[in-house]
Amino acid sequence: MFASFFPDSLLQLRESSAISLAQSTQRKAIATPFHPQPLATAYVHQGEGKTPIVLLHGFDSSLLEFRHLLPLLAEENETCALDLLGFGFTERIREWAYTPASVKTHLYCFWKAMIEQPVILVGASMGGAAAIDLTLTYPEVVQKLILIDSVGYSGGFPMGAFLFPPIDFLAVEWWRQRKLQALFWGKTTGSLDAASIEAIRISALHLEMPGWHEAITSFTKSGGYTHLAERIPQLDKQTLILWGEADKMLGTADAYKFKHAIADSELVWIQEAGHAPHIEQPHAVASEIMRFCSRS
Repeated sequence: MFASFFPDSLLQLRESSAISLAQSTQRKAIATPFHPQPLATAYVHQGEGKTPIVLLHGFDSSLLEFRHLLPLLAEENETCALDLLGFGFTERIREWAYTPASVKTHLYCFWKAMIEQPVILVGASMGGAAAIDLTLTYPEVVQKLILIDSVGYSGGFPMGAFLFPPIDFLAVEWWRQRKLQALFWGKTTGSLDAASIEAIRISALHLEMPGWHEAITSFTKSGGYTHLAERIPQLDKQTLILWGEADKMLGTADAYKFKHAIADSELVWIQEAGHAPHIEQPHAVASEIMRFCSRS
């Protein structure tokens, strides 16, 4: 029913969209310059169309965050979502350095092996920063760019380089416990409804993957995408900026910064949505993406 690389707790899921996407998830061995061993990369590929849409998830997340959006896009387009290096259900190799640079290289290698034609690149939160980074370095990969509540001006880890053992371990463990404790107390006290509990369970599933702690620690200590802001005005692709009107994580000021910095861009606010409009309002997000894709 499910691929063997998933943790056993996947069997606890009840949300049909998450179960369906997990059933469609597979791994492909992707060769990279980091290591002689190819990296087993988790991805989903659905639909048909002229220009592929590629979806990139946020920090400490997985392709399951596109469980509502991907099926909508795949009705009319070839659509792919993958788990970035060090995240989700993609294999982790302990001695690797997990940095924005290695994430970008792995992403390019995936594109080269699996797609090798210009794509419409969609990045949510940290995935937006990864999408920007890839576009600036490998412009031949990207036809159009879509940013959903994107990291780039904020959301990095400027103090990450100053984390040393055991503080680095404790910081990442604190991050992990936030999800686990929210899940535990939500179930124990009844303070969360069933849908909220299921959403947390889905978002915490990949925490059980081998090497999770080491990879998140490594990426956090790299500082994340704190270097990206000054390069954003160099983007020359048609860009759609989608932003939840009630984003409490990054706020809304960064949406205007992206609009001002990227010459060929438009900003669309997603109503009744916070930091993850592709989860909260997937039909509205899919509609805007389809409209943007059809533009000449």
